[in-house]
Amino acid sequence: MSSTPLDSPRPPGIPVEPVPENPSAAAPRAISKRVKMFLILGSVVALCGLMYGAYWTFIGSRYVSTDNAYTAAEIAQVTPSVEGIIKEIRVVDTQRVKQGDILVVLDRTDAQLAVDKAQAQLGQAERRVKGYLANDDGLSAQIRARDADGLRAQAQLQSAQADLSKAQVDLTRRQTLSKSGSVSGEELSNAQNAFATAQANVAAAKAALAQANASRAAAVGSLKANVVLTADATLATNPEVALAKSQLDQARVDLERTVIRAPIDGVVAKRQAQMGQKVPAGAPLVSIVPVDEMHVDANFKEVQLTHVKVGQPVEMTSDLHGSSVVYHGVVDGFSGGTGSAFALIPAQNATGNWIKVVQRLPVRVKLDPEELKKNPLQVGLSMDATIDTRPPNEASRQAAAAARASAKQTAARQED
Repeated sequence: MSSTPLDSPRPPGIPVEPVPENPSAAAPRAISKRVKMFLILGSVVALCGLMYGAYWTFIGSRYVSTDNAYTAAEIAQVTPSVEGIIKEIRVVDTQRVKQGDILVVLDRTDAQLAVDKAQAQLGQAERRVKGYLANDDGLSAQIRARDADGLRAQAQLQSAQADLSKAQVDLTRRQTLSKSGSVSGEELSNAQNAFATAQANVAAAKAALAQANASRAAAVGSLKANVVLTADATLATNPEVALAKSQLDQARVDLERTVIRAPIDGVVAKRQAQMGQKVPAGAPLVSIVPVDEMHVDANFKEVQLTHVKVGQPVEMTSDLHGSSVVYHGVVDGFSGGTGSAFALIPAQNATGNWIKVVQRLPVRVKLDPEELKKNPLQVGLSMDATIDTRPPNEASRQAAAAARASAKQTAARQED
């Protein structure tokens, strides 16, 4: 097979092979392209490092945030203080109420009867105490009468003793004369009978005196017992009257409590009361949410709370209103334990298969009441919370500056 000259024409259909370039010229071109790519990569890495450093310096090291936050409030659970049958219900769910508004009315028949009974018992106690006071005078008069009886009995005893002495003298004289026959037997018998009668009269006088003394002692004891019931007290301050009066006051309070009023301003969230239902004392009837006194329970990871302090400013947004509405608040306090510590079934960490889990601690955030009035929230809504952990002085200065700038903008819009 013969070779084809280089300048001879190539047959049709045969591809032309490329002529290789000079290797010494292609090597520097590949190296320069590789260097350019490394320079671009290094620039991107350096730019990312600068951006991360700026983020950490101005944001990451000063702010902590979480979306595990929910609105909460001190819900008022309205319960009756007395038992009764529901006669009237004046509220429905979602209704806004003011403090003192009537929510539920109970049937007041039983309570009114209790008031009437207590009034009757008070009247009885007052009359009973008046009787005690009157008995003091009566018993004192009885003591004086017994004193007079004692003096009369004493005088009768002395008279009887004198008669006895006279009868004894007469009897002795007649007994002496009877020996000489100067006195008859009949006269001696009369003297003996007179002496015996005088002795009996003395015994009767002594018994009357003892009875008078005993009656006086009984009257003195009755007076002392009666004085105990009335000592150091007037009709109004007597313990029996005071007890009856307190029972009447309690009955009147129970009568007033048949009208159940709202304890706070808020919105009726859950009404469980039904017409005609007989409810015991303490049964839940209505739940009222104070929507103007909301707070946020933000559950931060424990590693985020290193620099978080009470009083630091917090910015929040809600899923309800979106990111266009920003709420401002301050850290109000920290919970006494993590969520797992108060769980129904706490985790048993003292086991062989223990795995460390980062815990979350609830942080209470107090909201601005004015912002709540403009954009109300409800209990349980999801929130995004961001805490500014800068020193209080710096944060307060920036917050004040932002407030002044906002006020200037508002004033400028009003002038326009």
